[in-house]
Formats: sequence, C-alpha cells, structure tokens
Amino acid sequence: MPRRPDGVYVLGRDGDDGTERDPPHTARIGSFLARDGSVGAPVGVDLDRPHAGVVFGKRGTGKSYTLGVLAEELAEADGVAPVVVDPMGVFGGLEAAGGRVVDPAVRPASIPPSAWPDLLGLDPASGPGSLVWRVVADAVDEGRGGRTDAADAESTAADRPSPSLSALREAVDAADAPAETRRAAANHLRLAASWGIFDADAPPVASLAADGEPVVLDLAGVPDEAAAAVVRAVARGLYDARVEGDLPRLPWLLVDEAHAFFGGVGEPALRTLLTRGRAPGVSLVCATQRPAALPSVAVSQSDLLVSHRLTAERDVDRLAEAEATYLAGDLASRLPDGVGEALVVDDATETAHTVRIRERRTPHEGESPRASRLSDAE
Repeated sequence: MPRRPDGVYVLGRDGDDGTERDPPHTARIGSFLARDGSVGAPVGVDLDRPHAGVVFGKRGTGKSYTLGVLAEELAEADGVAPVVVDPMGVFGGLEAAGGRVVDPAVRPASIPPSAWPDLLGLDPASGPGSLVWRVVADAVDEGRGGRTDAADAESTAADRPSPSLSALREAVDAADAPAETRRAAANHLRLAASWGIFDADAPPVASLAADGEPVVLDLAGVPDEAAAAVVRAVARGLYDARVEGDLPRLPWLLVDEAHAFFGGVGEPALRTLLTRGRAPGVSLVCATQRPAALPSVAVSQSDLLVSHRLTAERDVDRLAEAEATYLAGDLASRLPDGVGEALVVDDATETAHTVRIRERRTPHEGESPRASRLSDAE
C-alpha cells in the first residue's frame, strides 16, 4: 500500500500514482487497528481518482458514521464534490462543514419515458401504463425538437427542456384513449405531483456539485418511489454532466441505505455509475445494512470495500463475493466486533486491513435515541 511522506497509508492508490508528489487528494478516515486493540499508522482513501465503493455494517456498527467521515474529507479536498443521498435524515450535521441540506427537486424529463410506468406502479403493457409512457415520450421529444435515439432517451442532461406534470396530465386528458384509461393515468400523475419532487424548472443536477461543498439530499419522509426517482435523476445527471463537459469537478455520490434504491427505478443509473462511472470521473459509494439486497455487480465493480460487523448469513455471503486470490482466509472471519471498527479491502493494492474509523468533526445525527439521555419531563 502506498505511503505518503507524512506517514498516511493510502487506500485505492497503487504505486504508479506518484505518491512522492504527496497529492492533497486524500481522505484521512482512521488508523490501522492491531489485534491487541492498539492503533497504528493513519489510513486514508485516495480522492485523486474516481472510485466505486461499498460500506457494509449491521445496524449500529457505524456504516453511516463512516460515510459521514468520508463526506467531511471530500468537503476539504480540491476538485471534488460530495453529494449525499440521505433517506434517514442523519447527515444534517454536514452543514457545519459548509454543506447544504436541500429538499431535492428534479425535472420530470430526468426520468426516461420507459421508466414512468414502473415509477407510478403501472404495468407498461396496460392501458394506463402505455398511455403514460407515450405521453411522456411525446412531450420529451417535442422539447428536444424531434425524435431521439435510444441512447439519448436515457440521457438526463439537465439543460434540456422538461414538461411539467400538469402539462403531462393535460396531454393525458387530450389523448385518444378510453375514458377509464385516461382517468387512471391522470390519477397516477396526480400521485406523482403529490410527492413534491418534480419541478420542470428545477436547477440542473450539475449545480449540486458546482461549488464543491457537501450537498445533502434530504429524503427523510419521502415516499420510496419518489426517493428512487431522485436517486435516478441525480446519479444519471451527474454522469451526463461529466460526459458532456458541464461539470469541472469530480462528483462523489454517497448513498446511504443503498439497498432501498436497487431493484427499482433508481437501479439503472446506479449500475451505470458502477460499471461506467470511472471513465468520466464519477465516484459512487453505497452504504447498507443489508449487503445481500445489493446486486452482485455492486461488490464486483467496487475497488474499495469497508465492512463493519455483519451477522446475517446472507449478508456475510455477499461479503464473501469480494474475496480474491490475493487474500488469505475468508473475510468473514476477519470482521472486527467493535463499533467504529472495520475491515477494509483495497483492490488497488490487493490488501485487507482492520481500521478504526476516526471521530467525526461534524455532528453525527444517526445515533439511536436512548431513554437514559432524555431529560426528566417533570
């Protein structure tokens, strides 16, 4: 593992990265942890290049805390921009690091027409589902000045015009379809409007990463379908912005409770970042207490793996997928027991180490409430 002149061992950076130049793009996340419990040299994560990573850990072992540590480090690095998906409302403390907590708004056109039936819980082959698909496709094509090819249809470049949900409902009402079909489609679009996340005039997704300060997407209390739509729009929007040269910084998308966004509308965009995100410079880190709920590609495409304690057999089995020929023994037997302790697998250097995650510099809001800490109401 490369060691910087200041003694920090850097994960995700191999010996060809010119460590003697001591680049500043390193996230100091903790220290090596010996078997006797003593701490050793400091450990960092490379921020100079894009990465894909996963953070595992059963509830209460520190996975969200670790994600917050990484966000703090990203906030202090040049040339990068952390965007945090916060479904539980626990990352508000990043405001102390200059971050912003925002109620996300995305353009309806950021969701491909083919995904709208699934988003609304409609069968795409049904009358209402096919009508919604057709209406969204026609509206998006009109905004783009004509028909588009399949690749462009998936793109969510943020500077493209978007229809509003009210315009889509009007198009449904005017469609040549049975009344019951139009009524069902319109009702589902009204449901989408009630989520409060769609805005035809929403700022470009690239604006989330424009200044490099942490941006926390507050999805606490947002319906699952709406949260998935936000994740899809943001993940794909960051990717497209980098591909098209609209974003000078390298964005890092940090997704807490990531298992909630796979298997639904959000998954295609997350898969794109896992399999193709490094080329344009988009990093993705998925944190979850349910590793078994992530697809295998999330592990196979990750070059950084951080695992706190796991006990469920299915979750341990998913961890085993990360085992490689360069690792001696099975990973499950090497998992630490203590809160804030983690096993880190670094594919760049083909090593695995136990580390103790450093303390947060900003408030951590993910700790479970305790009755003993409540003041006496009397």
